[in-house]
Amino acid sequence: AQNSQKLPFYNDNETPKSPISIIYQAEIISVDDIYLMHLSIGTPPVDIFGSVDTGSDCTWTQCEPCPELDCFKQEPPLFDPKKSSTYNSISCSSSQCAVVTSNCSEGDCSYSFLYGRGAYASFSSGNLATETLTFNSTSGLPVEMPNVIFGCGHKNLASPTSDSKQTGIIGLGPGNSSLISQMGTSIAGKFSYCLPDQGSSKINFGGIVAGAGVVSTPLIIRDHYYLSLEAISVGNQRLEFVSSSTGNIFVDTGVLRTLLPLEYHSNLKSVMSNMIKAQPVKGVGAEPGFSDVLCYNISSQPKFPEVTIHFRGADVKLSPSNLFRNISDEIMCSAFRGGNANIVYGRIMQINFLIGYDIEQAMVSFKPSRCTNY
Repeated sequence: AQNSQKLPFYNDNETPKSPISIIYQAEIISVDDIYLMHLSIGTPPVDIFGSVDTGSDCTWTQCEPCPELDCFKQEPPLFDPKKSSTYNSISCSSSQCAVVTSNCSEGDCSYSFLYGRGAYASFSSGNLATETLTFNSTSGLPVEMPNVIFGCGHKNLASPTSDSKQTGIIGLGPGNSSLISQMGTSIAGKFSYCLPDQGSSKINFGGIVAGAGVVSTPLIIRDHYYLSLEAISVGNQRLEFVSSSTGNIFVDTGVLRTLLPLEYHSNLKSVMSNMIKAQPVKGVGAEPGFSDVLCYNISSQPKFPEVTIHFRGADVKLSPSNLFRNISDEIMCSAFRGGNANIVYGRIMQINFLIGYDIEQAMVSFKPSRCTNY
C-alpha cells in the first residue's frame, strides 16, 4: 500500500531483538453487543470486520468463491484472493499447516472451525493461506504485516447474533496460530483493548496499561487466557468462589455472558435478587436458552448493589451496565448465568475497562475507562 510502513514481523528466523516503538492499532466497532475489529487484508487492501475473539486462535474471513447457500450475507465486499498480489496458499506438507490442523494429507491446507453450540453455533471451513494485513498505528501511518496465516472461508455459518457487517473472526487467543502469537516479540507480548458500550474504540498491539485505577492479576496461559477468581462481592456480602485454584476462569470476548458453576450462580442470583428491590420476571421467550438468568422489567427501575469481582490481587468494581443488559424494550437480564461447562469471564463484564495482556510478564490489567474516548 502506498504511504505505509513495513515493520518487522515475527517468524522463526527473524525475530526482532527488542520491542518497536510504534504501536499497531485497529478500530473496534460496537454493534448490538458484538465487537468487530476493522483491518485491511491483501494487496490492494480490502476492508474486513472480524469479531474480536480472545477465546479462539485462527483469524479467518469469508472469501470468493462464496456461494450464497454456503456463506452468510455480509455488507462489505468479499475478499477475492485472486485479486491480491500478496496472497499465498499453504500446502498440506507445510509446517504452517501443522500449526492449525492435523487433518490434512495432500494438496492445499484446509481447515474447519466450529464455535459455540446448539442454536448459537457457527463455523467456517476453507483454505489456509498467508496474506498481508494492514493496521493503523500510533505513527499516523498504516502499517503492513506480511505473511500472516489466516483462513480463507468458502463455507461459513454465522451465529444468529452476528451483524451483517461481520466478515469473519479475529483470533486473539494464546495458540500458535493466533494473531498475537504471530506478531510475537514485535509487540513485546502485549496487547490491550477497550470495549465501548456503543460507538467505536481501539485495540493496541504493544504498549502497557498504566495510570490511576489500574489493578493487575496473574495471567495463566493454557489453551486460553486464565485468571484466578477468588470471590464475588454483592454489596457487603462476599461469596467465596467454590474453586479457588489457580487459573479457574478464562477471559473470552467471544462469549456474551460470564459463565459460572450452577451452584455458585444460584447463590449469587439469590443474594443479588434479595438486594434488588424489584420483582424478577422470567426471561424465557425474550431470550431462548437463558431461563436461569436474573431478569427484571425495565419499568420497575431496579436499583443494583455494588458488585466487585475479586481476582487474585485485583478487585474489579463493576458498573450497572456490566451487570444487566436490555434484551428487549421491556426486559433487562443479568450478565452472568450458570452452566456445567467452562467457567468464562464474558464480554459484558469487560465493557468500559481498558484491559491489557502482558504475556511476557504474565499479567492482565484492568483500568476503568470510558472506552469511546480511548
